[in-house]
Amino acid sequence: MDFGFSANAFQEYGPVETVEVLADIGYDGVELLFGGSHLHPDDTDEADVAAVRDALDDTGLEVSNCNAFMVTAEDFQHPSYIEENAEYRQQRVDYTRKALELADDFDADHVSIQPGGPIPEGQSREWGMETFAQSLNEVIPTAERLGVDVLVEPEPDLLVETTDQFLDFVEMVDSEAVGCNFDAGHLFCVGEDPATAVETLGPYTPHYHVEDIPEDRSHEHTQLGDGAMDIDGFLEAVDDSGYEGFVTVELYPYQETAEETARESYAYLEDHGWV
Repeated sequence: MDFGFSANAFQEYGPVETVEVLADIGYDGVELLFGGSHLHPDDTDEADVAAVRDALDDTGLEVSNCNAFMVTAEDFQHPSYIEENAEYRQQRVDYTRKALELADDFDADHVSIQPGGPIPEGQSREWGMETFAQSLNEVIPTAERLGVDVLVEPEPDLLVETTDQFLDFVEMVDSEAVGCNFDAGHLFCVGEDPATAVETLGPYTPHYHVEDIPEDRSHEHTQLGDGAMDIDGFLEAVDDSGYEGFVTVELYPYQETAEETARESYAYLEDHGWV
């Protein structure tokens, strides 16, 4: 099991500097951000890719995952995969296709995506699930052609929040290119025990996110050890499952203290014997 840190906390840094900082701290990998101030597919050219690839080669850092959530910097939940307006919805689909192409440029194995989006007022969950499946079916051929998986990340207050909802959804799409980006904090927020969920979702999960969450289970990504989650219990469950991939620390609210926060997270993992 290796550890990375998500670049979505480093939007006040450039992507090359982010790689260099995380390597200096000691992380094994970086989750690249495809949006915001980093590497949006519409604004990233060959020179940008080459610069980041050179930094990865120079530092020995690997790509733990590619975060493909941010179509726009202003509102990363919209456009979603389940907008009622088909043209608006298509913007999310097209962005995801481009993100898969960009991930392939980095030889990455997968991108993580929004789990459908907020259900529009007046629409049912069933409508949302069907619409999400239709949208993802437009993306799957690109994923299968490139060999880059699409990982649905259950998230509070969106269409797919829970383990059971993910399992229901994955049955609606017929592709091994669709998996789960298991975010431990998100599942804790909706009342689940992340350690227990590892056994159920592990077969679908090639990448994990970890962060801490406050005692009231509000969706606030919190520094490791500062919340109420059993981080060690979760990591023990992942380790016991035989998983050999990346667990990425995701602390995007800490953009003003990104480097310090990444160092403190690594220190937590080091103190607890994980690195």
